[in-house]
Amino acid sequence: MRPVPASRSSFRTSRWFRLVWIVPAVLVGALLLVLLAVAIRSSDGGQRFLASYPGQSVLPSFVPVGLPWWLNGLHATNTFFLLLIVRTGWVLRAKKRPAVRWARRVGPFRQNGVQKISLTSWFHLTLTALWVLNGIIPYVLLFATGQWARIVPTSWDIVPNAVSAALQYASLNWPTENGWVDYNALQVLSYFAITFVAAPLAIITGLRMSPAWATRMRRFDTRFTLRTARSLHVATMYFFIGFVIVHVTLVLATGALRNLNHMYAGRDDQTWAGFWLFVLSILVMIAGWIAARPPLLKPVAALTGTLSR
Repeated sequence: MRPVPASRSSFRTSRWFRLVWIVPAVLVGALLLVLLAVAIRSSDGGQRFLASYPGQSVLPSFVPVGLPWWLNGLHATNTFFLLLIVRTGWVLRAKKRPAVRWARRVGPFRQNGVQKISLTSWFHLTLTALWVLNGIIPYVLLFATGQWARIVPTSWDIVPNAVSAALQYASLNWPTENGWVDYNALQVLSYFAITFVAAPLAIITGLRMSPAWATRMRRFDTRFTLRTARSLHVATMYFFIGFVIVHVTLVLATGALRNLNHMYAGRDDQTWAGFWLFVLSILVMIAGWIAARPPLLKPVAALTGTLSR
């Protein structure tokens, strides 16, 4: 019997070997889900349900039509910050020994003289602070302009309409929609979850894990432990990643030019303006990803604290 080659043996013991059965299982599960959705939609009961609940709730009369320019700009900056936050969070999750540490020159948060954190932690916290500041503006403007009702459920029929939209997506006969006027119920619940659940949860758990606050919040250790905060924080990161993947896929698959104009150019047509603004934002994110390295971060970090190896 010939010995198994070392390369094949190492592959079988690696984490990637699980993909050998995970990928086929996911594909089979997806196929069964599509067949089930098609069967339900083709039935008399399914057709009556779709007729009663087309997948979209009626917006209140005070909601303005269209997406304002400030929402387009904040959407782009929010995406930029979120990308780098996830990147630095992923690096921190790897728990590699940091080559450079950062410490405050002055401040109330000290432990054994000076509280030191890794350069990646400093960048992660700085990005989070900028992301929070960037997020405060849309919160205020959403409620000041009436745009909040586009992403906040205002009636209980949002639930059956969300089920209807999910059934339409699963059957690969996607709901007809116009995001310039109104989102379908599944989109509303998704945007509500991102804006009013996931984002605040990421901030709260991040504060609980922060070295500056951890020592001051020890009285919460029995009710809101660091381990719980870390688990919720990581779960929220995965939720953001999953949302972005699904969101971008649907934007490009359901009328890319029109959707990109809605999101980036603030117009409801099929010109190429939104597409080129989208490309520009991608280039900026690539540049930010490349620039987020110690040689370029150290001079900036040194302006706010002391660096040491």
